[in-house]
Amino acid sequence: MIEQLGQVMLYVDDQEKSKKFWTEKLGFLVVSDINNGMRVITVAPNDEIQTSIVLHDKKKISEMSPELNLAAPSLMFYANDLDMLYEDFQARGITVGELVNMPFGKVFNFADDEENYFAVMEK
Repeated sequence: MIEQLGQVMLYVDDQEKSKKFWTEKLGFLVVSDINNGMRVITVAPNDEIQTSIVLHDKKKISEMSPELNLAAPSLMFYANDLDMLYEDFQARGITVGELVNMPFGKVFNFADDEENYFAVMEK
């Protein structure tokens, strides 16, 4: 029986640039940054890790496994104060979409520095 989603693999063109986006702009923590011939960076929103994001080198992964779909996954994050987070993302220079009121709550999307779009919803 599956009990939890452990990691989301995000294949990026520039691991260092992506690491800086997730840590410096979004405030995620680096869980690990290992380079044993292939660099693997794991980030998470806090130290109570439930699901982490693993930043893989897209070029290396495509050479190792050309059959893999390396497109960015569609991720939905949760936050408590979406209005404040929206303003904070704008102040940090993060590309954000319109803040929308949906029947299930407020939501907006944002892009990383490689123009992968993700969403965040008020919890």
